[in-house]
Amino acid sequence: MTTTLLVRIAPPALTSRRRALHLLERNLKVSRHSWGILLSGFAEPVFYLFAVGVGLGALVGDVRGPDGQPVTYAEYVAPALLASSAMNGALFESTFNIFFKLRYMRTYDAILATPMEPADIAVGEVSWSLLRGGLYAVGFLAVTALMGLLLSPLAVLALPAALLVGFAFAAVGMAASTFMRTWQDFDLVTLFSLPLFLFSATFFPITVYPDAIQPFVRLSPLYHGVELIRGLMLGAPDVTMFGHVAFLVAMGLAGAAVAGRRFSRILRA
Repeated sequence: MTTTLLVRIAPPALTSRRRALHLLERNLKVSRHSWGILLSGFAEPVFYLFAVGVGLGALVGDVRGPDGQPVTYAEYVAPALLASSAMNGALFESTFNIFFKLRYMRTYDAILATPMEPADIAVGEVSWSLLRGGLYAVGFLAVTALMGLLLSPLAVLALPAALLVGFAFAAVGMAASTFMRTWQDFDLVTLFSLPLFLFSATFFPITVYPDAIQPFVRLSPLYHGVELIRGLMLGAPDVTMFGHVAFLVAMGLAGAAVAGRRFSRILRA
């Protein structure tokens, strides 16, 4: 009786189901012949790292890290590009591909002929988007390690931090995809992600902004991911990290709840 009451109260996307693992397995099998395309998504932040972090960094010189200690510009930018890599992988997987399967391929209509439910689909697809974002993060971390940009043992925590960033954006991206009607709506995804990439303390500290603008920058989800991963990779942890984690967790749970309810409504209509 207690379990039944919990299922009725909890948002559909938050009720964990083992059936969601079958959808994750299905996506892995579908993608096994296109791993090159899947993994190519981490190339963009690597290009930025060499062009901006290394190239422009030669002109910029050293900058101050979160703890005030001097670091090279490449070391400063690399954590932000890792967060951006996790965001892009999760966001684009949970929007473009979900929309195509939902509106054109009708993949989920066929899946509902099995014992799976809409909430299972939501959990499975968010998990797959998170996995893709995680793959981008692993690839980018490997590049930064080869370049000698990992300054602290705490850098090992950058991967779970990147997965948290991926979870937050995957959940919100999936929720957003259920509101889209045409491919033109995806211009809004770029309109959302590009400013986040440019203005979330990615390439310069938040202190360069006027005081009146800084509170708005702190509302950026990517800003919280950047600051969290930067503190870990540069070995400058502080108590504000708990706030960054809380923000991203809340964002992910809210997006998952909306995605679960929207999928239930659309697929059962």
